[in-house]
Amino acid sequence: MSETAYRPENSSPVMAERSREGEQTLHFTAWAVYARIDGIERAASDAEEFDVAAAQLADEGVTLRGLYDVSGMREGSDLMVWVHGPSFEGLQAALRRLRRTGLLAGTELAFSYFGVHREAEFAKDHSPSFARGTEPSEWLTVYPFVRSYDWYTLDAKERGKMLRDHGILGRDFPMVQANTVASFALGDWEWIIALEAPEVIDLVDMMRHLRYTDARQHVREEVPFYTGRRISAQQALEVLA
Repeated sequence: MSETAYRPENSSPVMAERSREGEQTLHFTAWAVYARIDGIERAASDAEEFDVAAAQLADEGVTLRGLYDVSGMREGSDLMVWVHGPSFEGLQAALRRLRRTGLLAGTELAFSYFGVHREAEFAKDHSPSFARGTEPSEWLTVYPFVRSYDWYTLDAKERGKMLRDHGILGRDFPMVQANTVASFALGDWEWIIALEAPEVIDLVDMMRHLRYTDARQHVREEVPFYTGRRISAQQALEVLA
């Protein structure tokens, strides 16, 4: 008697997504937060070296979306690096190369998030701004979240309604670019959200606005937040001074 693999009635949509993908390019991304070390001196040439390294990475398919001043947000956090590319190991190698430049050599890794674009819960056709090649905005906030234990076993229609309501509220902030990526097995969370906006107050108001939805009741964890302004490598010299 042959054995048949058991599948629950409420089968995961993951396999359906994988079958639709075919040979599509994957979009991995990473945010790495670095802390300055006292007593390290840097020169203008260190910023130039960093820019050269970033350009070399771009030629190899890894994009530096930005450097962000996150100083004062949390103890031991000063500068955040955001990169994206077609492979997880490629991002690991890119972060190692950037870490060896004079700009980051005198720092310690304080925190990091990794993610990859998968179908978003709220809209199957959603793709992160970074994957569409849009220009980065002036301000960025990045945070993780973990759904409630029962979220994934709720009735699909009930879950869909909550997500649609959540998305409708988000449309009130068209200036905010959303980047939602899956982080299952790539860290301690399920999803990572990165929101980009022209002004930091846009991020504050949007995050508050989105609290007024039923979907909020199914968020188990969503910290830590890192928020910062996009800066140049030259400006990063002062942040790390």
